[in-house]
Amino acid sequence: MAKVGIVMGSDSDMPVMAKAAEILDQLGIDYEMTIISAHREPDIFFNWAKAAEGKGFKVIIAGAGKAAHLPGMCAAIFPMPVIGIPMKTSDLGGVDSLYSIVQMPSGIPVATVAINGGANAGILAAKILAASDDGLLSKLKGYSESLKNDVVKKAEKLEHLGYREYMAQMK
Repeated sequence: MAKVGIVMGSDSDMPVMAKAAEILDQLGIDYEMTIISAHREPDIFFNWAKAAEGKGFKVIIAGAGKAAHLPGMCAAIFPMPVIGIPMKTSDLGGVDSLYSIVQMPSGIPVATVAINGGANAGILAAKILAASDDGLLSKLKGYSESLKNDVVKKAEKLEHLGYREYMAQMK
């Protein structure tokens, strides 16, 4: 049964939301992904959000742009954690989405990641689940260690090659 619900308001959000799914795949976490517009199909949205707990979701990741009501509406209906991903927009660069998601009224929190922060949403969902799953916690520790090792390798390469050669190889 799925553990994380991933919902977005438009398929234009897919490249960002896919980053969350990739992290969940990497850590072996089940998820279900869908596209639902809270504004254009509210009846479908309400049915989905009300059914999320029964489907076994423990966390919802919701991405939205502009007015960005999807994460907040999920949090209003779903009794467990909701992570909002504000989408970058052409009008205001995603600040509109960020403000809409982060400024929830008291009692309806939405954990909010950076604009287009799909990967961090996946990691945060995993960390929430890892609070009660030692195997997943171990995988997260391994993931963090691999991030550290990547930085160390890059620093060693820079020391060995020097700035100009390092930059030339990056092109």
